[in-house]
Amino acid sequence: MRIHVILTGGTIDKLYNPLKGELGFTQTHIPAALEQGRCGVDLEVQQLGLKDSLDMTEEDRAQILEACRNSAHQHIVITHGTDTMAETARYLIAANPNKTIVLTGAMIPLSVHGSDGLFNLGSALVAAQIMPVGVYIAMNGRVFNGAQVTKNRSLGVFEALH
Repeated sequence: MRIHVILTGGTIDKLYNPLKGELGFTQTHIPAALEQGRCGVDLEVQQLGLKDSLDMTEEDRAQILEACRNSAHQHIVITHGTDTMAETARYLIAANPNKTIVLTGAMIPLSVHGSDGLFNLGSALVAAQIMPVGVYIAMNGRVFNGAQVTKNRSLGVFEALH
């Protein structure tokens, strides 16, 4: 089984600039993280862009959907910013791409000590292999139905909607 990993940005891929005291994008850190994690999964990695999810537009979501539809693979992991990850998941669900798609990200960038990014990325890769067709979010060691999840901003975790 080969998994298509689609990179879109988000905190997981940000780098801290100590001169400016802010987070931003320079290049993706995902391939290095996969190597660090000794990933044994056969992957195809595609970078669509590096964008904060608060800046995601409908055109960006359409591009993500198109990449999923055009993928030769049935199993897809998308790195995405956490602020609008659930919105993108619902967008994909509405389009019914008939694939197993797992979105993931991080609250702390991969480039910062103590990041949750590698754990979330590994969880998403496992979820993409074992979950049935559908759209999911893998965060905090849990896999959520993409239609029934929200980010709890005060706790910094994802939770199932009730």
